[in-house]
Amino acid sequence: MASISKLSASAFANSAASFRGSPQQQPMCCGVDPRKRIDIFEKSISSSKLSVRAGKRITGSLVVRCSQADGNGSSVKRTTLHDLYEKEGQSPWYDNLCRPVTDLIPLIESGVRGVTSNPAIFQKAISTSSAYNDQFKKLVQSGLDIETSYWELVVKDIQDACKLFESIYDDTDGGDGYVSVEVSPLLAEDTENTIESAKWLHQWVNRRNVYIKIPATAPCIPSIKEVIANGISVNVTLIFSLARYEAVIDAYLDGLEASGLSDLSRVTSVASFFVSRVDSLVDKMLEKIGTPEALDLRGKAANAQAALAFQLYQKKFSGPRWEALAKKGAKKQRLLWASTSVKNPAYPDTLYVAPLVGPDTVSTMPDQALLAFIDHGTVSRTIDSNLSEAEGIYNALEKLGIDWGYVGSQLELEGVDSFKKSFDSLLDSLQEKANSLKLVSL
Repeated sequence: MASISKLSASAFANSAASFRGSPQQQPMCCGVDPRKRIDIFEKSISSSKLSVRAGKRITGSLVVRCSQADGNGSSVKRTTLHDLYEKEGQSPWYDNLCRPVTDLIPLIESGVRGVTSNPAIFQKAISTSSAYNDQFKKLVQSGLDIETSYWELVVKDIQDACKLFESIYDDTDGGDGYVSVEVSPLLAEDTENTIESAKWLHQWVNRRNVYIKIPATAPCIPSIKEVIANGISVNVTLIFSLARYEAVIDAYLDGLEASGLSDLSRVTSVASFFVSRVDSLVDKMLEKIGTPEALDLRGKAANAQAALAFQLYQKKFSGPRWEALAKKGAKKQRLLWASTSVKNPAYPDTLYVAPLVGPDTVSTMPDQALLAFIDHGTVSRTIDSNLSEAEGIYNALEKLGIDWGYVGSQLELEGVDSFKKSFDSLLDSLQEKANSLKLVSL
């Protein structure tokens, strides 16, 4: 099987152009029978109450289940997501994508302003659903290999989602309404092929409001600069440390300066700073230390570091260098809070959303976090409400022997490895699906 992850940009383009079908949308996604599906989100939003209450963890069905392909959504009431954007300047995004993308409509009506995806999300969507079968069958019957077929499936979802968010993009003059798609995770250590892959993917999707996701690995920092310099908007993902975050900001600024564009207003970026995973690792380290002081700091590391990241954001996007770029229309690279779902059931279900509210930021939420915040989230500026406390926690953790450099590098390794495994697993699933349909042979 040819590997798109290692092909040149021209090969990408040729393989992509070899098939452009218009498959029928399917009635099922994520393995859910629509006749038995209960769309908690749509029902709860259209009523005056949600099914969850403050202090209770959400269990059972997900917020959004892919359903009838011809669904047109339904009118919904104003939610805390509208207040989050209008009162505090934070954009709520949805961290999930599957077919049919029309299931995003009630989310958009409820205040969601963008979508993020990653290899793990597509692995779940495609491998557990029959919604992709018809398109996949046509792709492999046309002679495309498995990985090329995968990208065809992904690009169609991204294009369709971009269409839904286009009006938000227009209404905000390119400030919101983005849909993110990630380059192959197999390229996380490959500077040049990441650049070529980003160019190829951007050209193929061909939508104004697409973000190309590039991981913030050391080899990909130069990739970010080069892709930005080529006028391509980027979502930089898998940021786990302040040091790496500063390198990401510099890459964005370097790219803008190297672009040679007189109008920089259409080149934008977000920096996806991961939060809950930080506590997952640091909590284990604190439990190993075992002292009362260490145990008292559990669940506090992630938000403390995030608050300091926002402080760094404010510092870097001010002063003469930034002002010179702003005069050319440049927009700040917004901080995006990622990994906002709570991993420890003992913690409040809005722990990585409510304390991180601040202007010019994005919070991308998976199902549980999104529903919890709509139900009992509080809308107020919290991200920099107590920076001295955040600094105290950060420093106290260092004194206990928590190496922030190690935390960042370890989580980056785990994140890249997780996406690679999801990617490989999905390709294996697609190969099995092709074999079961007797479309191709091993």
